[in-house]
Order: sequence, then C-alpha cells, then structure tokens
Amino acid sequence: MTAASADDISPRIGLIQIYGAHKVSLDKIRTALGVHEGSPLPPSKSGVEERLDKLSGVVASRLEATCCVDGKSILYVGIEEKDSPHFDFRPEPQGNATLPKDLVSEYEDFLDTVNQSIRLGETGESLSNGYSVMDNPGARKHQQAFVSFAARDLNALHQVIRESSDPDQRAIAAYVLQYGPRGPRTTTQIVNDLQYALQDGDDTVRKNAIRALTAMYVGAKFHPEDKVTVQPTWFVELLNSIDWSDRRNATQALVDMTEDHNADTLNLIRDRALPSVVEMANWTDLASALPAFILTGRLAGLSEKEIQAAWVGGNREEVIKQVAKSEKKPFLPFVKLP
Repeated sequence: MTAASADDISPRIGLIQIYGAHKVSLDKIRTALGVHEGSPLPPSKSGVEERLDKLSGVVASRLEATCCVDGKSILYVGIEEKDSPHFDFRPEPQGNATLPKDLVSEYEDFLDTVNQSIRLGETGESLSNGYSVMDNPGARKHQQAFVSFAARDLNALHQVIRESSDPDQRAIAAYVLQYGPRGPRTTTQIVNDLQYALQDGDDTVRKNAIRALTAMYVGAKFHPEDKVTVQPTWFVELLNSIDWSDRRNATQALVDMTEDHNADTLNLIRDRALPSVVEMANWTDLASALPAFILTGRLAGLSEKEIQAAWVGGNREEVIKQVAKSEKKPFLPFVKLP
C-alpha cells in the first residue's frame, strides 16, 4: 500500500468500535471492513455494509462515523446477528403532505445557525420549558419562532410526520412538534406523534423525535400542569437498534428518565436491553460510554454518588459485574449529589 502523501487530508480513523457481534468473529468483521485504525474512512459506506452483510451469521450491518479521538474519526460498526434483538422500523409513508414554506425556511436557517454555534462551542441549552432553548442567541431566536409556527401549523405537523413521503419534511415536523401548544388534547397528540416517529425508517426523524420527547419529559418536571406523559418503551427498544445514533440518543434520554431510579423503567431496560447497555458501557469512546455506564450503575442498584466515584476511579468492570447480581436487589431512591 502506498504511503499517504503529505497533503493527504482525507479523514482518518482513530478508533473502530464494533457492537452487536457476539457470535460472529471480530477478525472476520475487521477483514470485511477493509480498513483499520489510521486508515482513511471507507470511500463507500454501502459497499462495506454489503460485504459485512455477506458474512455468515450477519443479518444486517450499519456504519457510522463520528468525532473524535485524537482529532480522528470514530467508526462505529453495528452488527445484527441471527436471533439477536431486532428493532423494526415503519415502512416509509407514501403521502404528499408538506409543511408551509415559511416554516421550512425558518428551520433551514435554524440549522445553519446551530452549525455556526457548534463551531463557536456554544452548544448549551435549557429544556425546562418542555422544549429546547439554546444558549446561542441566534439559534434561540429561531426556536422562539417555532412556538408560533407550531401553534399555527399543528395539524400540518401531525399530518406530515405520519404521512409525508419526504424524510426531510418528517424530520422538521419531529423537531418543531416539541414547541406545540400544551392542552388536554394537543399535548397527547404531540406525544403520540413523536412516539410514532421513534419508529420512523429515517435516522434523522428518529433523532429529532428523541430530542423532542426528552425535552417534553424534562419540562414536565417543571410544569406538571401540562400533564405530559412520555412512555419509555420505544426508547428502551431503540437500545437494540443497529444504528449507533439510535443507541446513543436513546441512552441519553433514558438517563433523564431514570434520574429518580424509577423501578419500572429500570426493570424494562433490564428485561429488554441489558446486554446492549452493558456493551455500550464498555465502549472505548468515553463520551459515548458514559450515559450507558450511568444506566448500568442504576441497574446495579448503586447510588449516584457511587456511580460517579466508580466512573472517576476507572472501575467500570466492577460495576458491570454487579448488574448480574442485582436482579432481586431493590433500586435505591434518587438522592441528588451535593
């Protein structure tokens, strides 16, 4: 292989993280990948996935590159094996419903502003209102406009998220719905629409729906009068998704949903997705591993202080081992750290 030239600025792989492979040989997966740490990212994502899908025992695969380790990309490789947990996505709708052009334009301008704020390192946000309010003034201005748009176009948002064949339209609807008016009927409709979107076949639609529902869940703690109820069921099922972003975003949402160590939600995670949570808690990329590790600690019956101490002390393995012993151990009540 010819050495990379000095002016080669192709994105490089700093870490390859394979998940979902419990029976299929990791060596065979790495051979099929055709890349390694230090290599450029694969030129054809679909081509690599096709090679992986041909491996004996592999039902499906998914590649996703994210940032960063030592300035290089992290390549996540999802493997779905035969007889492993499977998350079914809904078939793509075939309708032609669309959102008003001024709402679409506002959202596109919002995305441009968010990208600028990320480059500036301004990524903070508050969810206390039940919807995202970003620290960046420009992004916040667009979000404030979404409140009016969502009130005006609630029926269109409802129709698009369920019927539109355009995934970009559905993704906009999934994001803007969190800004919809609260009321006995509208709140229930919004939550139901977003829960429906969690099973959408497009990953951006699912990502926006997760973020929107998380915001509504957090906001409900500050505004119980809104009577927002968000069920954890589909978040838990997404922990078994083949897509890295599904697992990552659902895990972060469930960290919020189990902050009070809710026994029903934790037991659902244990019953439906414990192997996936443990696997993610072991990931080398610490930023992606931390949310899953927090869930693992809660599943083990640890207090928040104990979870924090184990993470800082590098005792991930010990906590993960405790999960196997915690099946009949009652979950501890939530106690805020000082």
